[in-house]
Amino acid sequence: MSSECHGFDKAVITQANTPVGSQIVYDGEKKIKAQTGASPNNPHPFPNKTWETCAVVGNGGILSDSGCGKMIDSAQFVIRCNLPPLVNGYEEHVGVKTGLVTANPTILTKKFGSLAGRRRPFVESLQIYGNSLMLLPAFSFRFSTPLSLRVAYTIEDLQSPIRPAYFNPDYLQSLAAFWRSQGLRAPRLSSGIMMVSLALELCDDVHLYGFWPFSNHPLGLHTLTNHYYDDVKVNTRFHAMPAEFNMLLQLHSQGVLRLHLGDC
Repeated sequence: MSSECHGFDKAVITQANTPVGSQIVYDGEKKIKAQTGASPNNPHPFPNKTWETCAVVGNGGILSDSGCGKMIDSAQFVIRCNLPPLVNGYEEHVGVKTGLVTANPTILTKKFGSLAGRRRPFVESLQIYGNSLMLLPAFSFRFSTPLSLRVAYTIEDLQSPIRPAYFNPDYLQSLAAFWRSQGLRAPRLSSGIMMVSLALELCDDVHLYGFWPFSNHPLGLHTLTNHYYDDVKVNTRFHAMPAEFNMLLQLHSQGVLRLHLGDC
């Protein structure tokens, strides 16, 4: 994966890999190009070549009542997806430590009104993530560019310590090609498998929590909500969660990473 995708150096747009004025191709709209301005995250976003232990936290309902919070927070670096809630009772099960968090357009649009109105509630909601890196898909689709820019400007204007950065569409295209070569057929990779892929390059020991795309618990067989905080279903036109999970299960069986599916 490192030799084909180069996530450490290319996952995030920087001045080094995408100089100002570069023409880049949207990874979701292959024929559409954009010219980059200054990156919101000029230094290299990952100061360490590798972390010893990393936790990638999905948002699956399997985390409900899991008691995995302390184990997640014990990891040296914690990656989370799509601005999940971490407080008001969730701490015990999902932890609060965050080094990197993604923010997809759906969350930004539905939960925060695309930042077209008051912006302070959005910035206040980010406080739980501290000074973590926030990855935005600014160059996946044309509509996501102005939205991601509004997020970055809002964070700057209201002086949030969180650090906005943009996914590099070249990396996302390489990542999609890599997983296709491994037999994964999906219209578009989920944020979860993108972050697992990045963690495999950044971390020596990768642990996954909250990755279970099915409606019944694997051990207790009781019914689960889709997410640990709501029951909104995945759009199957874009993501193939069971197929992705099968790939992760294979990596678990090979000892490449560790899937946590029981209570902690």
